[in-house]
Amino acid sequence: MPSSSENFLSAPIDSATARPRSFAGRIMSVWYRHVRVYSRTLISNALPPFLEPLIFLVGIGMGLGQFVGTMNGQPYIQYLAAGLLVTAAMFTATFECSFGTYIRLEFDKVYDGMLGAPITANNLLLGEIVWAATKGFVFTLAVLIVAMSARILSPGWILLAPVIGFFTGAMFATLGLLMNAFVKNINQFNFLFSGLISPMFFFAGVVFPIENLPRAAQPIALILPLTHPVRLTRALAGAGWSPELWWSILYIVVVTAALGTAALKLLNKKLVD
Repeated sequence: MPSSSENFLSAPIDSATARPRSFAGRIMSVWYRHVRVYSRTLISNALPPFLEPLIFLVGIGMGLGQFVGTMNGQPYIQYLAAGLLVTAAMFTATFECSFGTYIRLEFDKVYDGMLGAPITANNLLLGEIVWAATKGFVFTLAVLIVAMSARILSPGWILLAPVIGFFTGAMFATLGLLMNAFVKNINQFNFLFSGLISPMFFFAGVVFPIENLPRAAQPIALILPLTHPVRLTRALAGAGWSPELWWSILYIVVVTAALGTAALKLLNKKLVD
């Protein structure tokens, strides 16, 4: 028999009134379920995505930085650190809503039990997005704390970077969910990571300015989802605000809404069937 806490996670009922929870309550019950499961294996789940940007920061920032000197008027290690803040959000959110969602859907059949409760498929998927966005916030904050502890980044507007990490996580969560509507087996997610996510790390302005790319490649770089969160965190780190950053904010909102709407529409049928 499942425990009372597990019943709460799968059935969003207010125990005090015995009435169905609100729309937000149903979404947050999915979020809470993931928090409980994730916390049971916190070290093995959280350590790799946290260490990857730090290893890159030390290996490239401190190693290559000695030869590069400055980049766009900033010490190279600071330039790199500002971009790495949101790459952790990108990787963890994409993985969570691609491989993670597929496993819960096809192998563990977690969603079958959750949808047996008074919760809709859209509630479930929105809960997945909020959970991945939360991980984006946490991992951006973790990298920020390390960068500030090492005095690579200084306190200031950069303290808002985890908020950008949250919305970055939400954007890439919708991309991962959308891919779930098309893949036939779990190995096909390798095309997403090898063909888009990993190359994006190098061509979205994290390691060097996109202005250094060939002129024909620069418009492509501007289309990449990671380019715009990187621009925002770099502005917060001291590069300065410019009017074009409003377009980056609009880009994140529009792409998240568009991909999210498509993912909910396509996966709704898959979950119900």
